[in-house]
Amino acid sequence: MIFMTDAAGALTYVSSEWHGLTGQDRHEAVGQGWFERLNTEDGAVLRAVIREAAQAQAEFVVRFRLAREGGGSIWAAAGAVPSYGPPNQTFLGFLGSITELAPGGSETQAQGGLGRFVPPPPRPSTAPASTLDLVADHLLIAHGLIEVDGGKSALEPLREALFRVGQEIAQKMTAPPAPSQLESGDTLH
Repeated sequence: MIFMTDAAGALTYVSSEWHGLTGQDRHEAVGQGWFERLNTEDGAVLRAVIREAAQAQAEFVVRFRLAREGGGSIWAAAGAVPSYGPPNQTFLGFLGSITELAPGGSETQAQGGLGRFVPPPPRPSTAPASTLDLVADHLLIAHGLIEVDGGKSALEPLREALFRVGQEIAQKMTAPPAPSQLESGDTLH
């Protein structure tokens, strides 16, 4: 599931899978609204990691508990890469991915920090639903793996591709949805 933030780390976009996983309308998740779906003990860890990453304009990775629709919680991993754009490679925010982790992990509390994010394989609940989100997900995986076997010369074009996909997602967000793209309960105003 893809997400985007602004330069301060506030959520500006989360893909439609968010609603299916958490029950929260994705439009309600924008800004700091998504923190309502986090385990209360985990919010402070995530806020600190995102704040540190925004200040450093650096990649980050976190593991946390996420409240499911209807009760209970799951463990999720999220990570993001910084996005830069005009003018003068200005820091715009983050493009990242959230993935439900397989049950049975050894986590007991949220954790995270700055560092390379290599997304785990998506589970059905967090697999990208749109083609554009799927492209972003694959680019994020490639970005996380690019230095493992070399290929550092491909990093800059890959970052450019991430920026372009982020632009396309942002344009999709600002365009009025076609009637077939409306989620249940959405209306055009």
